Amino acid sequence: MKRRIRIILVQTLAASTMIASAAVRAAPCPPDTLGVSRIVEIGTSGGLQIGLKTYPQTLALADHEIVLTFDDGPAVSTTPKVLDALAKECVKATFFLVGHNAETWPDLVKREVAEGHTVAHHTFSHPEVTMRGFTDSAARADILRGIQADDIAAYGASGSVPRVPFFRFPGFADTPELVKWLAGQNIAVFGADLWASDWTLMTADAERDLVLNRLDKEGRGIVLFHDTKQQTADMLPAFLQELKKRGYKIVHIVPGTVPPPLRAAPAGWTSATEKIIADVFARKQREVKPPGEEAPAAPPGGLSGATPQSGEQGNQPSNGK
Repeated sequence: MKRRIRIILVQTLAASTMIASAAVRAAPCPPDTLGVSRIVEIGTSGGLQIGLKTYPQTLALADHEIVLTFDDGPAVSTTPKVLDALAKECVKATFFLVGHNAETWPDLVKREVAEGHTVAHHTFSHPEVTMRGFTDSAARADILRGIQADDIAAYGASGSVPRVPFFRFPGFADTPELVKWLAGQNIAVFGADLWASDWTLMTADAERDLVLNRLDKEGRGIVLFHDTKQQTADMLPAFLQELKKRGYKIVHIVPGTVPPPLRAAPAGWTSATEKIIADVFARKQREVKPPGEEAPAAPPGGLSGATPQSGEQGNQPSNGK
């Protein structure tokens, strides 16, 4: 009888602890913080491509609603500062991780998940020549390896499908074949509606003013930053404060089952990324010999359709877009 009572007490204490922990996680943000105005669930069945800088459609955000996204991390020197700034304002963001960096700093990835951010994917190696400089099979293998590395870092294991089926191409340099393949894997491809242009060296104040001016002009959108950039980490606290003053609202995106409402591009739309790819990445392709069929090993039991070969690309992850 005493043993049974002890078991009941332990079970009750454990349940109480779980309830208390859930209450802490669900606690509302302080009234003076920016916070998250709403959560948008994104169903990806059959694929999805969004972000007006690259694709002719984006999320149907209301006026002054924005989605914060960060590429290329984690980085031990800057990502903690970015996370601190977001936590102070009770804001959630989406991090498109480079698998090599996730593999190197898994504790930072686990922190992103623990603090309620969305962990998405940005290839394993972030090659300078982009996915357009790879063969199709090598590109698929690098994407798969990145997804595997991200999920292992975030959750301790990877499965046959990614936990978060969100992907962004390095340099936004997609190919029709890869977009079709990702759609067949039920993975959404994200571009962006606004750039912070933080791949260009500038002061933190200059970056803050640049992004705010672009936001005021566009009124809404998916914003692209890099949590690997010191200037971005430095400007983020003041930027979030200014968003609050100007009445902007944060929308947090998470995986879902139903396709989200979309907004079509305005008449006369053209892709803003193609000129950058032609001007910048074509030059890099001339400077760096494209790899052959050699590619990182794909995760066993991973997504279907990849035909990787053994070996490595020989390209190190890049901190640039």
